[in-house]
Amino acid sequence: MAIAKAERLMNLALCLLGTRRPLTKRELRASIEAYLEVGGGSGRGGEDAFNRMFERDKDDLRELGLVIETVENLEGEIAYQARRDSNRLPPVALDAEEAAALTLAAKVWQQARLAGAASGALQKLRAAGMPLADSGAEDPYGGHSALEPRIPVREAAFEPLMLACRDRRPVTFAYRKSNAASPGTRHVEPWTLECWRGHWYLAGHDRDRGAERVFRLSRITGPVRSRAGAYTAEVPDHVTVRETVERWAGEIATATARIRLRQGAGYPLRARALQTREAGDGWDELEIPYGHGLDAWLVEFGPDVVVLEPAELRTDVVDRLRAVAKG
Repeated sequence: MAIAKAERLMNLALCLLGTRRPLTKRELRASIEAYLEVGGGSGRGGEDAFNRMFERDKDDLRELGLVIETVENLEGEIAYQARRDSNRLPPVALDAEEAAALTLAAKVWQQARLAGAASGALQKLRAAGMPLADSGAEDPYGGHSALEPRIPVREAAFEPLMLACRDRRPVTFAYRKSNAASPGTRHVEPWTLECWRGHWYLAGHDRDRGAERVFRLSRITGPVRSRAGAYTAEVPDHVTVRETVERWAGEIATATARIRLRQGAGYPLRARALQTREAGDGWDELEIPYGHGLDAWLVEFGPDVVVLEPAELRTDVVDRLRAVAKG
């Protein structure tokens, strides 16, 4: 079955690439034997089966990277063609470091939709003669990597938000703040997605609040819905957006906080500690950088963390824990 489909796709690709003029579905069906055999080759049932197969095959070829143009011929029929100049890879010159960076980037994405696109891009570059290493093969530096990069994406909101960021489409979604008992609806002009400390964040313009905001994807509940219309706010450059995510997620510290941390727990907090000392009874006392978002991070450690100061941070953490307890 797989071989038959591969042969059918190859024949369709050759027909679209080899023709001097766009071909209609009727002409393509007459030229490819596998299409003539669909549904007995005649009758309404056979025509419907062919149309479904042709649309799937066309989508598969486009997913593989073939640029298929759709035009209307002189008779008013829809016709298709894959022009060679549109499907020819331009000259690409990469040094060993650039080739290694591309290979590394392709290994990062593990989701099927992204992995397919990354794999197809590498195949095209290899076909053009680029020295890209295969998975498990030696890298351009002659060694083997002991670490494999991964960016896990578990949130269902990731893909629709990624597409909305790419296409510059406003979205709406239900969002539950860490200290809220129930989610609220947000209307957002999405800018970009950023991964920070293993969590994904969306940065964008919140239309209801008229200001930039950052949303943690794990707190988005329900589907992400696209909305028509243009953006009302200017999209900042990527460096500025990255700084926005770091500030809202707690990367940029403006003060210090003092906490108690149970021994044998909270290693990410220990790695950021400015000072650490034993406090007795199985606890350590740490001084850590304090910035926006630290309260949300501390809540994740539950009963292993006690905030000593400042008072406002302690209050924020207690409020968040109470909200979680209320459900």
